[in-house]
Amino acid sequence: MGRHQRAETLGLVSFLCCAVVAFLAMRLYMDWAPAIWQVTQRRFSVAAGIVAGCGVVSFAVGYASQSRSLTLRHGWWMPVRRVFEILALSTVYAATIFLSSFALFGMINTMMGMHLLAGYMPALAAGFAGVVGYMTFVQAELMSAKTLASLLPFFVVAGVSTAGLTTDDPYWYRNNFSQLGDRTTFAATMFNATLILAGTCIIIVSYFAVSELIATQRLERLWHERHEHDSEPEIAHFRPRIAILSALLTVSGLAFIGIGVFRYTPHYIMHNVCAKGLPLVMGVLLLALPWLAPRMPKAMYVISDLAIAVCAAFGVNMLMGNDTLTNLEALAGAFFLGWFIVFSRQIAAIEADRVSTQLVRFQAERIESRLASNR
Repeated sequence: MGRHQRAETLGLVSFLCCAVVAFLAMRLYMDWAPAIWQVTQRRFSVAAGIVAGCGVVSFAVGYASQSRSLTLRHGWWMPVRRVFEILALSTVYAATIFLSSFALFGMINTMMGMHLLAGYMPALAAGFAGVVGYMTFVQAELMSAKTLASLLPFFVVAGVSTAGLTTDDPYWYRNNFSQLGDRTTFAATMFNATLILAGTCIIIVSYFAVSELIATQRLERLWHERHEHDSEPEIAHFRPRIAILSALLTVSGLAFIGIGVFRYTPHYIMHNVCAKGLPLVMGVLLLALPWLAPRMPKAMYVISDLAIAVCAAFGVNMLMGNDTLTNLEALAGAFFLGWFIVFSRQIAAIEADRVSTQLVRFQAERIESRLASNR
């Protein structure tokens, strides 16, 4: 049985295990939880948490079972780094699964009604957990950077949409997105948690992206030393470039986290520093991308400059009173998340090309993938 077929087969086993565990856990919760925890939103939170827990355990088991780095054969640093990477990837999956599941429970509740849905909650939790367990186990076995990058928009859209639909302020959009999170209600908590998790995921994905650029540079240097006449010239000042790129990506993730952590009313100074500093960091990152990441295609640079131009035009239009700050924030946030996903997929393409190059040049000697579970 090959690797892909084995992954699919074990994914089915994970489906059954996760479905049974989620059904029993949700059944026990429905039977024994106090009345205050039977409120609809808390019930959905617990169900989404159970689904997310099943998905994370399935992912961690699938990812760690294939790893060759969880030994002391290459020193203590390798297993420590590997455990950190598993925890980081699990955070991305936990955030995505929890917010997406909660949004789906809310949609089903709208269609079926609270009283009818209550009887189906254990079965729905089991179904969601089974599907999530199957998908996460298979993805863990066949992990790639493209898969990881594609997760980001799902929980951002799910979290913000859920917050907007459950808020008790129907006119929040007339001001800005900060008003949506400027309360202690469930909707505000959901919105702020989404921003915090989004920033965390940006930092985690950035770690793998920068690691891949370093691995590619190391390969090019090795090939340059062996066959100087048939290799691309090395990137000048590579270390300062990669350090600045890492810092800008990390700061952008921290800005998202800061907007969620510091609500406007009690912490308006820190909130404004994060909210107004984020566009500045994004602008520097996109404008300096040709120097920071010269391996990117020229189309990526054009798209980055175009995103800045469009946001600037909308900003001028907003200052003239023809649009709202909410629309500008939504546009800028969508552009940045979209750009970040494309950037991550470009990194994944660089990784795939590097592996192919290693197969040809070094005949599969020391092929290394930053995300492959069997490293």
